[in-house]
Amino acid sequence: MSTPGIGADQEGGKGGKASATFRKISDGAANVAIREPGRFFALCLDTFRAMLVWPFQWREFIQQAWFIVSVTVVPTMLVAIPFGGILSLQVGGLIRQLGAQSYTGATAVVAIVREASPLVTSLLVAGAAGSAMCADIGSRKIREEIDAMEVLGINPLHRLVVPRMLACAFVALFLNGLVSVVGLAGGYVFNVMLQDGTPGAYLASFNAIAQLPDLLQAEFKAFVFGITAGLVAAYKGLNAKGGPKGVGDAVNQTVVITFMLLFLENFLISTLYFQFVPQKGM
Repeated sequence: MSTPGIGADQEGGKGGKASATFRKISDGAANVAIREPGRFFALCLDTFRAMLVWPFQWREFIQQAWFIVSVTVVPTMLVAIPFGGILSLQVGGLIRQLGAQSYTGATAVVAIVREASPLVTSLLVAGAAGSAMCADIGSRKIREEIDAMEVLGINPLHRLVVPRMLACAFVALFLNGLVSVVGLAGGYVFNVMLQDGTPGAYLASFNAIAQLPDLLQAEFKAFVFGITAGLVAAYKGLNAKGGPKGVGDAVNQTVVITFMLLFLENFLISTLYFQFVPQKGM
């Protein structure tokens, strides 16, 4: 003799678990697609508004800029040398097959200055400086220093976020130029020593394809990438939860999200650049 309701309860339990799982998945999808982008956009607006508040935190800006320089200059140079060498080797081999070896320098300039240098700069700023900024702000958050600042009437965005964001953008401009110079030097060495290229031809063809707007749009990319890295690091740091583990998770998410946004921004800026700036012919 079976007890009434057992089968119904089991079916109801299975249905309840399925609905709870579906509800959890839908809530997670809505959070990723709507809530998180909305909160990040609101933080960006509040940060840009806080930039207009006087006085500007010059001391914090200088300290953060020096910190970013100290953790990114050497890795940037070490990454730029093989990056320029690999581009020179790959492009040089293709150019030699086409019988236009004298234009190796021109293609290296276009590849490094227009695309490679802002990407290398942004990845290092996001990976080294952005993660450190997120860890610093996240640690302040879990120690309730951010709440204490708000209680005292101090705006954390004006005091902490704005100087760090502008320091990232300011340093990224100079790192972009450093990557361009070091990358071109590395490409020159690899082309002349390993591919038996002519030094004069490599240097003389610099302005055959490249033009000044290429450098300007690379600097603009680096500036935008620096602002993005600073904003994402600040957003994740200010929303860190769960103690030290939450700070570590926020740092990991900062790096991943920043990389995704940088590649998207790079695509959009490059597309607009090619649409509105006429390219120089040989």
